[in-house]
Amino acid sequence: MRVIVPILMLVHGREDSDDEDAITHGHITSLAVLRSHRKMGIATKLMKQAQRVMVGKYSAQHVSLHVRRSNRAALALYVETLGFTQYDIEKGYYADKEDAFAMRLKFVDDEEQKEDQKAVMKKRRTKRR
Repeated sequence: MRVIVPILMLVHGREDSDDEDAITHGHITSLAVLRSHRKMGIATKLMKQAQRVMVGKYSAQHVSLHVRRSNRAALALYVETLGFTQYDIEKGYYADKEDAFAMRLKFVDDEEQKEDQKAVMKKRRTKRR
């Protein structure tokens, strides 16, 4: 069996916090598609599914990721296909000291999402008691 597309996804939040303004967000730590399976839309479908889970299950406000400055294919996927925007440059981010673009995709209007997230967090705190 060969793994064609590994993806590592984290969801960060402050469930245990009483901070009503805590933000839950997803972070893609790794996405790779075997060369033999590229240009088939697999990465796009996988990213969109991950985003649906982040929003539907975790009420995430946005997803973030880092991409090498030199990775034109990944930049095209994230910016042109998926709508990510660059919000920072992380100097020397990778082990070989290459810089990374810090990218983010907001899911919905922040105020609307905050209200939904507050309700979810309150419900989770109530369940733990």
